[in-house]
Amino acid sequence: MNPYRLYLVTDEQLPVERLQQVVREAVAGGVTLVQVREKHGDVRAFIERAEAVQSVLKGTGVPLIINDRVDVALAVNADGVHLGQSDMPAACARRLLGPDKLLGLSVETEQQLFESESLPIDYLGLSAIFATPTKTDLKKHWGIDGLQQALAVSARPIVAIGGIHQNNLGIIAQTGVHGVALVSAICSASCPQTAARTLRAILE
Repeated sequence: MNPYRLYLVTDEQLPVERLQQVVREAVAGGVTLVQVREKHGDVRAFIERAEAVQSVLKGTGVPLIINDRVDVALAVNADGVHLGQSDMPAACARRLLGPDKLLGLSVETEQQLFESESLPIDYLGLSAIFATPTKTDLKKHWGIDGLQQALAVSARPIVAIGGIHQNNLGIIAQTGVHGVALVSAICSASCPQTAARTLRAILE
């Protein structure tokens, strides 16, 4: 089972009850992994949101990933952490998390992609494939060609992220990428379950 196939990144704007509802529906629709992202909240709020999502995921077999914060992941015993380039170094994170947790890393340039090959990580988040309103500080857009090149050179599973939605998912799926990560295509949908099911169908 490929856990990265349909990778939901949560929207930090959602109130906790709505967040739980979105995750519950998204998993029912076929989401295979959930990352809780909390960019501006305090640690206590982050832990509360992570625990709220964890309670929804219990018994589903869908892993819980924490964005950036190894301490939060350890506090809630999450299934893993996703690091950005300015977060804790991957080697430190791996030491703290142990060998069995999932560890992902965002790569935004060819140099970072090259350097990632020697790091103790499980998968890469290739950011950003297309322009996206949720990321304004981007180094580059990989596009389909860049995604294909990254797939050709990396030994690790790659999750495509950035500006992905129903209308361009088909062309991304055709590259053979291991997974796609989405925020608004599911979190902003009127029915997250239907949105997830539709996206999953395109992927398959």
